[in-house]
Amino acid sequence: MNNFNFICPTRVIFGSDTIQNLSNLVPINLKILVIFGGGSVRKNGIYEQVKNALNKHNISEFWGIEPNPKLETCLKAVNLIKRESIDFLLSVGGGSVLDATKFIAAAAKFDGDPWDIVGKRVYFDKALPLGCVMSLPATGSEMNCVSVISNDSLKIKRSFRNELLYPKFSIIDPKTTFSLPLAQIQNGIVDTFVHILEQYATVDLNTSVQDGFCFSVLKTVIKNAKIAINDPQNYDARANLCWAATCALNGWCNVGCIVDWSSHAIGHELSAVYGLDHGLSLAIVTPRLLRYNLKFKKAKLAKMGREVFELNADELSAAKGCIDEIESFFKSTGIATTLAQIGLEKNSVANLISERFKQRNLIAGEHENIDYKAVKQILLEC
Repeated sequence: MNNFNFICPTRVIFGSDTIQNLSNLVPINLKILVIFGGGSVRKNGIYEQVKNALNKHNISEFWGIEPNPKLETCLKAVNLIKRESIDFLLSVGGGSVLDATKFIAAAAKFDGDPWDIVGKRVYFDKALPLGCVMSLPATGSEMNCVSVISNDSLKIKRSFRNELLYPKFSIIDPKTTFSLPLAQIQNGIVDTFVHILEQYATVDLNTSVQDGFCFSVLKTVIKNAKIAINDPQNYDARANLCWAATCALNGWCNVGCIVDWSSHAIGHELSAVYGLDHGLSLAIVTPRLLRYNLKFKKAKLAKMGREVFELNADELSAAKGCIDEIESFFKSTGIATTLAQIGLEKNSVANLISERFKQRNLIAGEHENIDYKAVKQILLEC
């Protein structure tokens, strides 16, 4: 196990009817900007709950954060913050809204081109404080300091991190997910699952606690995915998926470990160019990337195959079987797992995304072997 330095200061308020706690979480004297997505929170009751909880606070609203949040939209919120001297940001929605809110919190205090925060990962030492009310289990952004932003004009989607961007608090009420469309449930399930894979299926450093935690989260996702899809108002299934999504990316799984994130690197390019949902891009790319990198990931995949999927085989067979089981699980949710299923021709996609990696000299993977040539081979199998 590698040395590590771990911090996660976010306060989590989890459970049924917890949005009402907002009234005590934000000081009454602060001017609050509440940041929303496309309007689904008006239909599922979250908006009304937030408004009621903050009825004695000074609040403004900003609407319109997209899936794969765009720089251009975020900068409109930054302008509003500066005009109205906002003190605190509240994200209400899914991971995209929270990712946008984190960027907005940094950009509002940044001197210079805000895109440099993402594009050049320029250091910053000031940011507005923020909290969130989550409505979609997927990204785990509610308990980490990472954000992913898209620059529409450049067709680039990139992540950045800074400890100033940990939410002060995160409210997670599983009931808010009852009305989610099927596609969002599918995306969230795959996103959570792949977050674990990117941290687990790398180099074996004898991290028994972390490996066991990863297996627990994976088993939880597998067990509850079908229930949530078939019975959307099953509270226990939703609660377990919500907490699994949070735990998958709050740092507990990867302390002292070597991580990958190459599926995400390719997936971000697919989202930036073709507008694919993030989870969908991962469902298509991940099984093929695992097969491409089998020689490096064989030991950990075999262990996962035995522990999660109860495979009884030699190392190579168990590793291959594990990948097959992962792909079968994705398919069981009903999400597309090939480019053809979503109307994209694999040769043109492979050429275009490979060229983007080449032009920007992008290299991913725990062994830094996922270059433009590898990307082309992987996508040709998609």
